[in-house]
Amino acid sequence: MPQNASQNEPQSAPKEKEAVDDKRPRETTVEFMASLAELFVIVLFIMTFILQNFEIPSGSMEDTLLIGDHVFVNREQFAPPMRWMGPLMPYRDIHRADIVVFLSPEEPGLFIVKRVVGIPGDRIHLRDGAVYRNGEKLVEPYAQHKAANYDPYRDNFPAVPPSEEEGVTSQDWQLTLPSYVEGSDIVVPPDSYFAMGDNRDNSKDSRYWGFIPRKNVIGRPLFIYWSFITPPYQYQLRSVGDRLGFLAHTIIHFFDQTRWSRTLRVIQ
Repeated sequence: MPQNASQNEPQSAPKEKEAVDDKRPRETTVEFMASLAELFVIVLFIMTFILQNFEIPSGSMEDTLLIGDHVFVNREQFAPPMRWMGPLMPYRDIHRADIVVFLSPEEPGLFIVKRVVGIPGDRIHLRDGAVYRNGEKLVEPYAQHKAANYDPYRDNFPAVPPSEEEGVTSQDWQLTLPSYVEGSDIVVPPDSYFAMGDNRDNSKDSRYWGFIPRKNVIGRPLFIYWSFITPPYQYQLRSVGDRLGFLAHTIIHFFDQTRWSRTLRVIQ
């Protein structure tokens, strides 16, 4: 009889566990909805104040960034630090070789992405397409030279005076550029940056429209979240018909024209 009693004791353990489980508080529908609301608020805060999506419109940053790359931009990293957020956010100054998204100094409302070559005080010049900063030739593994033609203004900046014949459409830059030249260099003024595209032979950049004002900088692209094969100058097609046509094209060719290998690629 004692042996039978000891055999029966383990059988009561599952019932005791079930009783304990029944006493645990279960999440109510209201609590579940509250959790979803908290998650929504967090995501909304991040998307509103920290991250911004941006589509690469041109081939000036090839092969680092391609036309049709969709990236998330960190809007806070280069923003002026706020007292209550300062200890929480990784604020820092803009460094040489940083890739930045900014508002065009030439075309209001146009977002551009380039690589910073010079910060305030730097002396910049190009010779035969090579960039020299503060007297030293830069080693730039990301820079591409895909055009076979020689362009005196583009490749020997700022030795050749700017003009419309050289592709400089900004009248303001034509007038003010000489005032920043010292010797063979252009000197970057305070609160400004000299930027160029990685595709050096096909980039309308600081050589053509001037410095980037610090206030124009939006942020730094972090990673590619989606990349889709997109025709050049698609961003310039603004009619409803063109937009709907490309939307239909995107839906139909989403799987075969998405560059899957670029998904979640970190931008450097």
